[in-house]
Amino acid sequence: MTDEKIYQDQYWESDDGLKLHYRDYPSAGSKTPIICVPGLTRNIRDFEHLGQWMNGDRRIVMINLRGRGDSEYAKDSATYSPKSYVADIVKLMDEIALPNAIFFGTSLGGIVTMLMGSMHPDRVAGALLNDIGPEIDQRGLDRIGESVGQGRSFDTWAHAARDLAETSGHIYPDYNLKEWIGFAKKLYRMNSSGRIKLDYDMKISEPFESKGGGNEAIWKMLESLKDLPTLILRGELSDLFSDATARKMMEILEQGEFVTIARVGHAPSLEEPRSLDAIAALLQRVD
Repeated sequence: MTDEKIYQDQYWESDDGLKLHYRDYPSAGSKTPIICVPGLTRNIRDFEHLGQWMNGDRRIVMINLRGRGDSEYAKDSATYSPKSYVADIVKLMDEIALPNAIFFGTSLGGIVTMLMGSMHPDRVAGALLNDIGPEIDQRGLDRIGESVGQGRSFDTWAHAARDLAETSGHIYPDYNLKEWIGFAKKLYRMNSSGRIKLDYDMKISEPFESKGGGNEAIWKMLESLKDLPTLILRGELSDLFSDATARKMMEILEQGEFVTIARVGHAPSLEEPRSLDAIAALLQRVD
C-alpha cells in the first residue's frame, strides 16, 4: 500500500479567513482518532510515517499550523500564537465532526496540546508531549532563536542535508547522509524556481519568545492532563527539555509515562523503535 492511497489532503478556513491545510488518514474503526501538531518551524511531514505505521487502525489528522507547509501565511504575525492555533484546531474538529482526539504535540505542538486541554478539556482524550514541558532550557531556546526566520536556500537536497548535518549534528549524531537528506525533505521544499527553501513563513519569528525558564501558566495548563493517559518523550541529548522537568511533570500526571529516547536531541523524530513502542502503549491505554 502506498502512502498516496491512504490519506487525503484537505483544507479548512480559520476564523480570520486563512486557508489551512491538513492531511487525513481515515479509518473504518471506531477508536479515538489522533491529531498531530508539529513544532515551531515544522510541518506534517514530521508525522507522515505514522500514517503508514498505523495502517488504518485509527484515524490520524495531521495539521499544518498557519504559516507552515501548505497552510496560508497569516496577514498579522501576532496571530502566530498558541491561542490562535487552538482556535484553528477547534474549528477544524467541529468541521470534520471530531468531538475529541489524542493529541500528539512536538515542542510547540506540545504547548498547544496543553493549552487545548486547559481551554477545551472535553476535546483531549490523551496526549503525547514530545520533548516539551512547562520549563524550557535557555540554551535550547537560544539555539532556536538564532535560526528561526533565517531564510536560507540551497541548490540541491545534498547541500541542504550537509548543512543540516553541520548545524544539527548534535540532535541526531548517528544520522548518515541518506537520513540527513530525509530530514531535509521534512524541513524544506523546492520552490517554483528550483531552489530548496524552508517551508514556513519567516514572520513566525516575530512573536517568538526567547526567554526560557519556568512558566507558571503552562504548569497550570499541564494540570488539565493529570487524569488523562499521557506520554512524555524526551531526547536524551535535548538542550531544551530537561530530565528534571520531565520528572516534575510526572508528579502531576496521574496516568503519565516518561520515556527517554537514547542518542537523540530536540526532538525525537517518533520514528525511533522506542518511540513507537511507547506510542503503541499510550494508544492501548486510551482505548
